[in-house]
Amino acid sequence: AMDPSSFHKYPIILMCLLLGSCSGLKHVASGDKLYTGAEIKLETNGELNKKERKFIAGVAKGAVRTKPNKSYFGMRPKLMIYHMAGDDPDTKIKKWLQKTGEAPVFISSIKPGATSAIIDAKIFNIGVFKAHTDFKVVEKDRTAKVIYTSHVHKPFIIKELLYAISDDSIGRIIQGKKEESVVKPGESYNLDLLKKERVRIDALLKDQGYFYFNPDFLLFKADTSAASHTVSLTLTLKDSVPANALMIYRIHTVLIDENYSLSTDASEIQKDTVRYQNTLFLTDAAGMNIRPVVILRSVYLKQGDIYSRKNHNITLNRLMSMGNFKFIQVKFSESDTVAKGFLNATILMTPLPKHSFRTEVEIVSKSNNYTGPRMSFSIQNKNTFKGAELLNINMAGSFEAQLGAKGKNLFSVSWNPQIELRLPMFLVPFKVKTNSLYIPRTRFLISYNYLKRVNYFDMSTFQFLYGYNWKKNIKIEHELNPINISYNSIANPSALFTELLISNPYLKKSYEEKFIAGGSYSFTYNEQVLSGKRIQFYFHMTSEVAGNAFSLAKNIFGDKVSSDNPSRIIGSVYSQFARISLDGRGYYNFSPKSKVAVRFFGGIGIPYGNSSTLPYIKQFFSGGPNSIRAYPINSVGPGTYHQETNNLGFLQLGGDIKLEVNAEYRFTIYRMIKGAIFVDTGNVWLLKSTLSEIASPFAFSRFADELAVGAGAGLRIDVSFFILRFDLGIPLRNPWLGEGNRWIINQMNFGNQAWRRENLILNIAIGYPF
Repeated sequence: AMDPSSFHKYPIILMCLLLGSCSGLKHVASGDKLYTGAEIKLETNGELNKKERKFIAGVAKGAVRTKPNKSYFGMRPKLMIYHMAGDDPDTKIKKWLQKTGEAPVFISSIKPGATSAIIDAKIFNIGVFKAHTDFKVVEKDRTAKVIYTSHVHKPFIIKELLYAISDDSIGRIIQGKKEESVVKPGESYNLDLLKKERVRIDALLKDQGYFYFNPDFLLFKADTSAASHTVSLTLTLKDSVPANALMIYRIHTVLIDENYSLSTDASEIQKDTVRYQNTLFLTDAAGMNIRPVVILRSVYLKQGDIYSRKNHNITLNRLMSMGNFKFIQVKFSESDTVAKGFLNATILMTPLPKHSFRTEVEIVSKSNNYTGPRMSFSIQNKNTFKGAELLNINMAGSFEAQLGAKGKNLFSVSWNPQIELRLPMFLVPFKVKTNSLYIPRTRFLISYNYLKRVNYFDMSTFQFLYGYNWKKNIKIEHELNPINISYNSIANPSALFTELLISNPYLKKSYEEKFIAGGSYSFTYNEQVLSGKRIQFYFHMTSEVAGNAFSLAKNIFGDKVSSDNPSRIIGSVYSQFARISLDGRGYYNFSPKSKVAVRFFGGIGIPYGNSSTLPYIKQFFSGGPNSIRAYPINSVGPGTYHQETNNLGFLQLGGDIKLEVNAEYRFTIYRMIKGAIFVDTGNVWLLKSTLSEIASPFAFSRFADELAVGAGAGLRIDVSFFILRFDLGIPLRNPWLGEGNRWIINQMNFGNQAWRRENLILNIAIGYPF
């Protein structure tokens, strides 16, 4: 009979067997051992500080190439999965298991002697010239690890950088920019910095006409002093530098073919040559697609100019950014018609189709329970007037209905035709010189939007925009719209809608101002385009003013502008306000698979002169899938006001001020399936006590106590070009509750259906929230 007192032992035995299986050790063959990694130890005479020890140890660890099997709390699940497939998998499932798993790494495959030599070479390159690394294999029952012990000293310091360039012209160029050198006396010797310095000098010489120069032609000679632990560097030219690398080259001829085909033999096509502004253009029977003057705005390689790598790159980038070509090649060859030192440049451009058609169908789902299909058709002409102008004619339409008993029979219909023209230049009455890698754009936009809210109103909105867009570099972009005019009118208002406006003067005033005319400017700084950066920042600022020109004209003609008796333009009240918003973000990348993202948003809009309130479309709102995700869209605030999220979501109140902070931890679950944990906080406020009976205005002394807080978790499907996001939010702090009772964490009750219905908000959206 079994002793009942021994029953408690079996779970422990079962757990041990499970851990042994997951550890993957039972499959280790006799005479071999599973490799569990390497340990780096430094032996020194105590002259290294903490920072130097950490740096040298990191470099040494990076020299250890072979990685052990991944282990989690002593378990190796991937190794176990690999063993489940067997030695010779003969089914699809077993082959998948082997592919998904991880082959064992045995100590017999490790070559610690070779690794020791690599460690010595790596730390030699950071100035530890007299290092020596020993190794020791430490074995256990079925595992083994390697301990590497490096005997090191303090890295050598660069005492001075001297120049001994045999070519006087090249020497003067290098000496003239020596303050930009990345090799600084007083810093530790580092081979990588020497390589970067050679690349920097090569780029400098390439911009001065040295077309055939190469970084390998530069040589650093080192003279070390063991007594002072310093090294003197002398930069020289190698003796074997070819003659053409020491010669300055100029551009002789520039030949442009804007109808080049990669698949057609050039000998099969008869092309003529046309000269325009000292540049040759090839043309066939179809003629030139884009006028030469337009092409030459982006060609910075000119006849007679000294060759410059910078101008070479600007030419490539600007021609590609025109959006009319699939491929751009620039080929250089030495000219054989003149003296030495001249290059012929041939620019080959493979065009894209002139016309394109695009259609999109999507299901729109919003946090205010509105859902429905949206469809858009777009026709593009990439060379409308033979000047690389982009004409985009778009027609979009949507139908939305609100789900649930509260929104029964409530729906809306909209359609939105739009015409946009983009010119590849600054269209201004004066000449603007730019040498950016990117082409500036002038933009014209005319649009009309019709929205029918059934049982409430019909709204028509006309917009005209004239503006410019340009990039200083890959990170910095500007957009200036000196003319931005919109006009909206409401027709067929229902009795219910009229009654709602009468009962809320603030909302009524927001809908009254139909005419908005002003200008805007936005600035964007984006480091997310820089791959591999551990910490990335994003900043976007938008500013806008409206109505000032109209008010100035009214004052000139003696009309007093007042919000109590607002002036009109073509029979409609016009808005006058100033508005600015700031969106700052930071991304800390722990690894390619995980990061922390933080966003701060702040905005303020000030109505004045002819206006007492901001137009409804210019107000700030909080809540929703890209805001505080624990609350329905636009439902937070203003201040301590509680907006009921009923079927009148489109009539919710906004604010003049918005403050919001969002943070989330993003991680990879499996390949394209991502996860997130997030927390959001913020609110909107009014500037004036316009709604004193509903919500008090913004005050620095109490705004922190009026913040809404929500948190939750998300699941994202990220296939790089498309991101489908599901975020489930839970409110933690409701600002409309009484002081001292606003935190509601203790009221969570996931088992209660009524609580879940009122507090769980599922946001479905496209793309990341920030």
